[in-house]
Amino acid sequence: MSCPICEKRKAKRFCPAKGESICAVCCGTEREVTIDCPADCPHLVQARRYEEQHPREFAREEILFADVEIPPAMIRERQPVVSGLGFTVLKFARDNAALADGDVLAAVTSLAEAYRTLGSGIYYEKPPQGPMAHGVYAALAAFLEDVKKQEAERSGFPSLKDAEIFLLLVFLWRVGKHRTNGRPRARAFLDFLQAQYPASAEIQKEAPKIIVP
Repeated sequence: MSCPICEKRKAKRFCPAKGESICAVCCGTEREVTIDCPADCPHLVQARRYEEQHPREFAREEILFADVEIPPAMIRERQPVVSGLGFTVLKFARDNAALADGDVLAAVTSLAEAYRTLGSGIYYEKPPQGPMAHGVYAALAAFLEDVKKQEAERSGFPSLKDAEIFLLLVFLWRVGKHRTNGRPRARAFLDFLQAQYPASAEIQKEAPKIIVP
């Protein structure tokens, strides 16, 4: 039986996403591109294991705000906020199965840009265009405003500074960039976040755990 994708090679590898066998070449080239692979696909799991053992090297221009240095002490101090950001992404992903790593990175990029402008005293907001990325952007923005409001009510003034939020968003983006493989339908970063938190069925009942990238 020939592969239903290329219609040339023999179909020897079962694809759980398509419910039929395809050839190994199409599995490798179309995985997380045109094929929406489930996280438990054995071929996807094997591919991710290989990617973890052979991490990509990124050019400086590929890194968001490459000149920005993030103090490790600040990340440790603000771990609950970082955890809350990841938790917010997962709650959105639970209700939006089409969400991919690229949507999350686009949302975090736009939000980081917005908070960066606050440092100059001129707030400029440009949410991402795609519906998934825009939804994550809105959810993360709402979470951060809630954190700032809670801290202001508790201490009398907002102790979480906009400059800190900017750095936390850049940190989250860099973690995601190194966890994903960049394919259009990749969800390696989302699966990484999921591993840091309770199962999705309990996501609303459990308190966020700390992300350890």
